[in-house]
Amino acid sequence: MGKYTRQPSRLGAALCTPLYHRFWILSVPQNPRLGDKPEKNFQKTRKNTANSRTPVLFLEVLPMKKRMLPLLLLAALLLALTGCGEETLLDKNDPVTINFWHVYGEQSGSPMDVLVQEFNHTVGQEQGVRVQVTNLSSASKIGGFLKEAQNGGDLQEMPDLFTCHIGDATALGEENLVDWHDWFTQEELSDFVPGFLADGTAEDGKLLLFPISKSTQLLMCNGSGFDRFAQATGVSYDELATWEGFYDAAGQFYDWSGKPFCALDYPLRAVELCALERGSEDFYTEDGWYDTDNAVFKESWMQFARALAQGHVVVSDLYSNTQVMTGEVLSGLGSSAAILYYNDTVTYRDGTQEPMDLHVLPMPMTAGRDALMTQAGVGLCAYRTTEQKAEAAALFVRWLTEAERNLDFVAQTGYMPVRNGAFDDIETYDKFPEPVESYQQLYAALKTMRENDTPVSEPRFEGYYGKVTALYDGLRQLQQELPARAAAGEDVDALAEETWALLCSIQ
Repeated sequence: MGKYTRQPSRLGAALCTPLYHRFWILSVPQNPRLGDKPEKNFQKTRKNTANSRTPVLFLEVLPMKKRMLPLLLLAALLLALTGCGEETLLDKNDPVTINFWHVYGEQSGSPMDVLVQEFNHTVGQEQGVRVQVTNLSSASKIGGFLKEAQNGGDLQEMPDLFTCHIGDATALGEENLVDWHDWFTQEELSDFVPGFLADGTAEDGKLLLFPISKSTQLLMCNGSGFDRFAQATGVSYDELATWEGFYDAAGQFYDWSGKPFCALDYPLRAVELCALERGSEDFYTEDGWYDTDNAVFKESWMQFARALAQGHVVVSDLYSNTQVMTGEVLSGLGSSAAILYYNDTVTYRDGTQEPMDLHVLPMPMTAGRDALMTQAGVGLCAYRTTEQKAEAAALFVRWLTEAERNLDFVAQTGYMPVRNGAFDDIETYDKFPEPVESYQQLYAALKTMRENDTPVSEPRFEGYYGKVTALYDGLRQLQQELPARAAAGEDVDALAEETWALLCSIQ
């Protein structure tokens, strides 16, 4: 890996070029996102600004003696300030420590901690950077600590680098966070999935969250149970490619077995994607909830709600993998990372077991429309303290997200890689954990979705997820009674409307 350093300023670079007949603009580079106002405390150029130099006026050709003295004096002065060649604030003889908070496993030897150790013993040691890890269990917990600190809380040590969601990042104040655009060139960023970069970008264009992994929703099926269902009804996996086929199959499974076909972890996301695929425009209100006058959104909700009211699908207890592994449902619609928690066998309530034979399928889409996919997951934020620590953080992030290393990391966690190159290597990747076949199916489905689907970011409203939790709790209560009422002859649409009324009541 090459050494990453700050690039020389335009002026310094000009003086490091041969002194022939032309010169370069002598000005401080401007940040196009901030107009003419330099960034507070971050006024030095840190990326390849030398590559954007514009040659301007030819110097007047004077006799050599008259030209050389002023040029040499000017060069001597500026070289003392900027130097030629590469600049860096890192020193392997005086290493800088960056404190890192992350959510990728609290256990000793988590995939992230293994990578941190590797970095510290290789590139970090060579260039003078040490990453010190403090594990915290969740992004919300990290966000809580950070907000407490912003509000004057007594925290012993603030992180230099941490994982969080974009909503938490912007709430911390964009002025307090490093803009990764200052440390990565456009050429470097061009290999990252554009939608993943957009997910970490603030409204003013600053890249506050650097993507290292992303999750999405997929359909995971008990293959042994599905084979029996398919033999009895003729339903195939192909029918699950669309929402129309999915809900039809769910009804047939309920009629055949008396059980729900699928447990959904995040039904609102499925409804949102369906509405967007059907052409809905923005369906959020200013207070961070849903526009209940949006007819397309309601139509998508009612499709899900009718299936819920009849018992064809359920909102999961929390994570659908548990209900799949106990045979309560045949499939689960949830995060790709859930593959970590699927067993090799299904253990039914009566104690009988059979092989899981896990089948992983892309998330259904609306027939005849352009497919969308969810994208979720945290990114890396860096506190804006010193340039030295920002450079150290950028060095680590650049190393961490190299294509091969990125694929190795996500393959252990069920997440999607963030580089196009890493996605390209999935088909030939041979280091998946056990059960290898399940992981191969997962990443084949993820690659298909990456090629065919457009990623959609989660809502960023403050307080949104508290409202979502209230909605899901209410749906879990309703699903205990609605199927029996439907079986007793009550109108299904009327029952579905009760779930819509619940959504409308959330404030």
